[in-house]
Amino acid sequence: MLKNAIGELPNGCNIDIMACNIWWIRRDIRLEDNPALIKALESGLGVIPLFIMDPYFQKTGHTPRFAFLINALRDLDARLRSHNSRLVVRTGQPDEILPQVLEESHAVGVFAETDHSPYSRRRDAVMAGKIPLSLVEGPTLIPPGDMLTAQGNPYQVFTPFYQTWKQRLSVRSSLLTVPERFPNVKVLETMTLPDISPPVNFPATRQEAQRRLDGFLEQDISLYADQRDRLDLDGTSLLSPYIRFGLLSIREVFAGIIGRINWDDPETTPGEETWLKELAWREFYQSILLFFPEVLREAFRPQFRDIPWRDAPEDLLAWQSGLTGYPVVDAGMRQLMLTGWMHNRARMITASFLVKDLLINWQAGERWFMQRLVDGDPASNNGGWQWTAGVGTDAAPYFRIFNPILQGQKFDPHGVYIRRWVPELADVPERYIHQTWLMPEILQRDIHCRIGIDYPLPVVDHKLARRRTLDAFGNKGRKN
Repeated sequence: MLKNAIGELPNGCNIDIMACNIWWIRRDIRLEDNPALIKALESGLGVIPLFIMDPYFQKTGHTPRFAFLINALRDLDARLRSHNSRLVVRTGQPDEILPQVLEESHAVGVFAETDHSPYSRRRDAVMAGKIPLSLVEGPTLIPPGDMLTAQGNPYQVFTPFYQTWKQRLSVRSSLLTVPERFPNVKVLETMTLPDISPPVNFPATRQEAQRRLDGFLEQDISLYADQRDRLDLDGTSLLSPYIRFGLLSIREVFAGIIGRINWDDPETTPGEETWLKELAWREFYQSILLFFPEVLREAFRPQFRDIPWRDAPEDLLAWQSGLTGYPVVDAGMRQLMLTGWMHNRARMITASFLVKDLLINWQAGERWFMQRLVDGDPASNNGGWQWTAGVGTDAAPYFRIFNPILQGQKFDPHGVYIRRWVPELADVPERYIHQTWLMPEILQRDIHCRIGIDYPLPVVDHKLARRRTLDAFGNKGRKN
């Protein structure tokens, strides 16, 4: 519902309205270090901060990602008001909303941060023919279109991409600042944002984003290389939603790390170097999506586009619900279901299980993660799933099949992560926590956890499933 917002500006000032630009907000929900916003404010022009709510969100319901977005926009509006501005939110298609807002505001230009997804590129190409649109680079440290080999081809393997990417990074990073007070502009009508609680464990504010970044850099990054795969430890940064929605700029993140890396001998700073590689993987997948947009529809490697996947809706539902009977898999899926986030090692374990134990198409898992993840990003999500399935660029070999028992024993050795997210296993002794079906019946009764009743038996035998997957992939892989 549109609210009549015509009237006083936040500071009670509604005179001397100046010429203005529109800052079209997409994945840059912040004031700090925002190239598109700075361009919109150049020459002393006023700015109208505009977010266009896609009607698609109204069809999909209140997903964790939508809840984070709404709360991030509410926080941005509060911060804009302290700068003599306010957020304008409209619902509809950009080709309808932007011309309308241009006419209402008499704005002379529209500035937005680039987005390299296929949908966004098509949308922006259409809009550039209708409005004075200027796109500003910002979501990556190096524009993905600039990352080419010496022969002028896009990289398809991570390691050479990383070496080139790292060499091209600027170790000096001057972050952009905005004025304390924005010029006056005409006040426009805006949609009232729905009242939705933020996702569990992810307050969607700039203050929280900064707090997490500072805390990770000051306390945790030195241990990142050793602890990031441990499910039972808080060894990850938990920054991904804040980077995905732009509450932090990637340049801010990088600026926090450059002074900590020994560039001559990165092995002396393994945590920092490992985290830098994670940023590079994000940009690698952005580059892949830019140059090979078909990966959103099919496997990158042609020989793996016709795997004889199983149509097994009951197994798929068991996986989605965290009821496979393999505790570490179920813990990961329940963490996702309850919080909208999942530990990265658990993402690999659960993805491998769906594809290589259940032989269900990786695209079913890709869709489920995008529906549920608060940090869901098309490029990274697709890249991660294709990597785990063994069908993508620079992917794990198809014959690399995680054993869910061994993965649990290695990365959650005492079952702390499992007991946290699968409460019916809270009293299972460590000896049986990764293979609950081996518990003696008398013990199951004593701890009130009967396998097959209170917690499921495994939906598949891993050894048999592994053989089935090798057969399904084998002939395809030999065509490589």
